[in-house]
Amino acid sequence: MSKPVTIKRRCFEYLIITFAAILYGVGTALLIDPNNIAPGGLTGLAIVLNRIWGIGTGMWFLIMNIPILIIAIYKFGIRFTISTIYATGLISFATDFCSKYFIQYAIYDRLLAITFGSATTAIAIGLLFKCHTTSGGTDVIIKLLRIKYPHIKTGILYMLTDIFVLIAATFVLHDITVALYSFLCVIITSLILDLVLYGRDEAKLIYIISDRPDIITARLLEELDIGATHVFGQGAYSGEEKKVILCAVKKRLSPLAEDIVRDEDPNAFMIITSASEIFGEGYKSYFDERM
Repeated sequence: MSKPVTIKRRCFEYLIITFAAILYGVGTALLIDPNNIAPGGLTGLAIVLNRIWGIGTGMWFLIMNIPILIIAIYKFGIRFTISTIYATGLISFATDFCSKYFIQYAIYDRLLAITFGSATTAIAIGLLFKCHTTSGGTDVIIKLLRIKYPHIKTGILYMLTDIFVLIAATFVLHDITVALYSFLCVIITSLILDLVLYGRDEAKLIYIISDRPDIITARLLEELDIGATHVFGQGAYSGEEKKVILCAVKKRLSPLAEDIVRDEDPNAFMIITSASEIFGEGYKSYFDERM
C-alpha cells in the first residue's frame, strides 16, 4: 500500500516544481534559445516556430501544450494534470520573462550554452518527474510510452522522440551546424536526465566459483559489509557439486571483492558483469515509482 500524500509533502513538492520550472525557463531563455539551438521536444519546436512567426518561445510552448494537457487529463487524471498545468504555465512565463528582462545575461558561446543549457533543462525535467509531474509536451508522451515500454529508460525515449524536431530545425534555420549542435544538446540532456532519475547506483554482479567458498563469503560479509548468496551447482565435466557465491556490490567495492577472492583462491573462477539497477536493502526500494 502506498503512503498517503500529506499536505506538507505536497507543498514541498510544489516548491520543487516551482524551482524546476523556473530553472527550465532560465536554461531555455538565456542559454538555448539565444544560440538558435532546437533541443528537441516542444521546447525545440517552440524555438523553431518563434523564428517563423515571432511569437515568444514560451507562448508557443504553452499553446502547443493545450491539446497534450487534455490528453493528460484523460489518461492520468486531474490530480496529475493540475501540477503539470502549473509547471507548464510557469515554464512558459519564466521563459518569456527571462527573454524580455534578462536577455543581457544570455551566454552566446554555443558550446558553453549547450552544455549548461542541457544540464539545467535535464535537471529540471528530472526534478519534475520525481515530483510525479512533467513539463507537459513530450514529457506526457514519454510518460505514456514508459507505461507501455517500462524497460526503456526515459532518456533514450527522449532522444528517439527528438529526431523530428532536429530535422525541422535544420530546414527552418537553414544551417546544418544548428542540427549538429541540437543533436549534441539532446545527447547531453538524455545522459544527465538518466543520471538524475536513476542515479549513479550502477553496480557489479559477481559470480565466484571456488574451492574455498565459505572463507571467501565470510570475508565479503565482514570486510565489505555486503550480502552474498550461495547457489548450488554442479560441474558439467567433473560432476562435482559446487557452492557458487553470488553477490552484488557497488562499483567502488568491486576491486576489493576481487582482491579478497584473489587472496583466498588464486585459481577461483570469477565472472563479473554490470548491473544497471538493483532493488533491495542498500539499493533501490521496490515501492519507488518507476520513472
